[in-house]
Amino acid sequence: MKKYFNLLLPLLFMGSLLLGSIALADNAPKANGGKSVTERYKETCAMCHASGTQGAPRSGVEAQWQVRLAKGMDTLLESVKKGYRQMPPMGVCFECSDDDFIALIEYMAEPGS
Repeated sequence: MKKYFNLLLPLLFMGSLLLGSIALADNAPKANGGKSVTERYKETCAMCHASGTQGAPRSGVEAQWQVRLAKGMDTLLESVKKGYRQMPPMGVCFECSDDDFIALIEYMAEPGS
């Protein structure tokens, strides 16, 4: 019996690690307020970036984001915080931190997002 227990214990441990990894994969890291990046995007960014309203770069359209990403994340972050053209300051996400904004920018810039 002990022989089977010694074989089973590592399998149980590895299974728990696998399940934990799957649980963390929901767009980790979580944005401020415990929401996933996807949830935060849908609440704040999608209203303009999903369709490209008023010149906003469309989410998932790589060519539109490459030009912006080439300016550097610091420049993009400053534009989000101060507002840029039709985008209001903080991009309507007043509770977002700099890390949240960076995660959202990276999410929108991902091809096919």
